[in-house]
Amino acid sequence: MPGVGGGNRFAVWGHSQGGQASLYTGLLVKSYAPELNLVGVAAAAPATELVTLMGDDFKTTGGKNLTAMTLWSWSRVFGASINKVVVPEAIPPERLERYGARGKLRRYPGLKEEYELADFEPDDGVLGELGLDAAQPLAVVRTPPSVSLYHRFENDVFASVLQRLRGTQTVVLPRVAAQRAQLDGFIVPEQAIDAQSLVALADLVISAGGTMNREAVALGTPVWTTFEGRMGAVDERLIAEGRLRRLHDAGEIDLHRREHAEVARVRRDPADLVDLLTSPLGP
Repeated sequence: MPGVGGGNRFAVWGHSQGGQASLYTGLLVKSYAPELNLVGVAAAAPATELVTLMGDDFKTTGGKNLTAMTLWSWSRVFGASINKVVVPEAIPPERLERYGARGKLRRYPGLKEEYELADFEPDDGVLGELGLDAAQPLAVVRTPPSVSLYHRFENDVFASVLQRLRGTQTVVLPRVAAQRAQLDGFIVPEQAIDAQSLVALADLVISAGGTMNREAVALGTPVWTTFEGRMGAVDERLIAEGRLRRLHDAGEIDLHRREHAEVARVRRDPADLVDLLTSPLGP
């Protein structure tokens, strides 16, 4: 670029994925741009141990997405075969065929959360951390993705949920900081908490999302969904079985103490899922 005083000497710096890009710049510069003189590489928190990173993050939504993208890229760049698609039995095979899954499906019974949480036991320390009264009914609410809960949310059901629960012992878990301003009168954690223990100890969970709802089902906590789009096959199955309820009117909410000792959880052996993941494809 004329006039900027540029030369052929340069350095690169990046953070996270940018750190990874910086490292690869150091590897490829001689073959990609031999006329340039790379004088230094600085990489902050590069994602170098991908297997460890994916293993640690796999229980999070972001971790699942990153794992899927990583595996896809490995199949394209390194020729690593992705020849199996492991899904719940609740998903009809025909829904997946248009994505190229014909002949690749491995289906497992139940919810993946029933495998992930098989040995999980809640820690009631989260109640004290949030200043909650264990003798009072407890509701846990997860906000929808919309930034504005009242004015821009497409469905008024969630706004009416907040009105219904105002004045009760309700913990609201916002997705973005902008939602906090609209949650006066509710208990809103200031930092990361043990949400799975909170869900297990709650008397009622209401969420527009998917993961928290299915975790509540796996942990035996009564749960309502306010999601108004087309339900996924797993949620359809849970609703049909009465393990998940679809909320159309906030007046249906009945918050009361439940007997936690009577909860019958479905616990599935994670080794069964591992065997499914590692077994060869049959005919």
